[in-house]
Amino acid sequence: MRGLLLISSAGGHDPAAERETVRGRLLLLFRSIGRGRPLVHSDANGPAGVTSRRPAADTLDMTSSSSPRCRKGLAVLAAAVCAAGATGLAPAYASDVREPAADAPWVVSLGDSFISGEAGRWAGNSNESEDGWSRTDRAYDPETDESDPKRVYGASYDSGCNRSDVAEVQSLTLAVRKLNLACSGATSTAVKLPEHGGEPFKGEPSQAGRLQQAVTGQQVRAVVVSIGGNDLGFSDIITDCTKQFLKPFGGSPCAPDAGQQVKERLPGVRTAVVETLADVRTALERSGHAAGSYRLVLQSYPSPLPDAGRVRYPGEKYDRFTQGGCPFYDRDLTWAHDDLVPQISATLAEAAHEAGAEFLDLSRAFEGREVCSTTTRHADLAHPPSGKTSEWMRFLTTGAGQGQLQESLHPDRYGQQALGTCLSLQLEQPTADRRCLNTPGRGPAAMELAAIG
Repeated sequence: MRGLLLISSAGGHDPAAERETVRGRLLLLFRSIGRGRPLVHSDANGPAGVTSRRPAADTLDMTSSSSPRCRKGLAVLAAAVCAAGATGLAPAYASDVREPAADAPWVVSLGDSFISGEAGRWAGNSNESEDGWSRTDRAYDPETDESDPKRVYGASYDSGCNRSDVAEVQSLTLAVRKLNLACSGATSTAVKLPEHGGEPFKGEPSQAGRLQQAVTGQQVRAVVVSIGGNDLGFSDIITDCTKQFLKPFGGSPCAPDAGQQVKERLPGVRTAVVETLADVRTALERSGHAAGSYRLVLQSYPSPLPDAGRVRYPGEKYDRFTQGGCPFYDRDLTWAHDDLVPQISATLAEAAHEAGAEFLDLSRAFEGREVCSTTTRHADLAHPPSGKTSEWMRFLTTGAGQGQLQESLHPDRYGQQALGTCLSLQLEQPTADRRCLNTPGRGPAAMELAAIG
């Protein structure tokens, strides 16, 4: 049995005929997207000379894992780790993880879906439903023939924060203790302290406030923050671009209007991010951590989509939707990759500099691994998922067939492992701004850092 993203293929290659065939069913997509949570955030910059490289360990493309246990600690930290970080599965790179000492310093992640671990349930993408979507669904139990997302997201699945077992901080290969307080869909107000406008989000108090509680009396090596995409309203932008492509008649690229919206909103995003980082520093100071005793890292977002010249579904036909999960016009793909992503990245870099944080540019970390990229393939029973060949981003799905809408266009297992490698490399080096790049044809362990500027 063949399972498509949402609908069956129209069978022909006439765009008009395909649009007419699926017209009624598009209403389901529109309703789903309209009610859904953020689809994606992105930003970018280009490569430079390599300064650091993670030794290749291409045996790290595991598709099964075993159960870890929450380490004992102080009451607040133990509760926070069990609630926010533990999900019942092993870390990303079991063969490369060093067991931390009981007094090892902490690395804490704050922010939104790109660092919470959204979409970590999936190891690549597939349209073949057998065997847990060709073994891409890590929540699938072959013994029961059922999927339980809590196998990956733990209790955070109930709130929608979706903190996965392979979230960036959980995928670190350093001898540190790890705490993930990020939550999918979070804006800056979910991180800020209450006295500065911070508000509870999805039933959880301010992330900065939780950070302050958790690390009081504890060593902290680093706090890494991913924030700004939801403040920009990127979900609404992507939704509009998708709807334009899927219109049976009269659709047009969203880039002209969306580009103007982004230009108007970015100054506000910069201010919100600077204020958020200031609150993180305040929380650390209140918990006894002076400036200079820890590292504060602001990271950008990897581009989820390739430019139009690297899409394996040419011609702006409906197979981009029914097969690929990338329903966008060529102009919008190129705009998102070449213009939008660099603009957001530049804004975040400016915010990091103003706030005195180091900047980790991830905008080109998934180059050639994006959804629908010509250098990737979907998994099937003859071609199992692999970090060397699979997409590192979850394709767009309404959630009507496999997974959740909110997982769309977020780093999957391989992507999150790659981001964990990037952060590990960054924290092994002296404080400086860097960008992270992948090695073509290699897995997520073979990431490289390059100097910026």
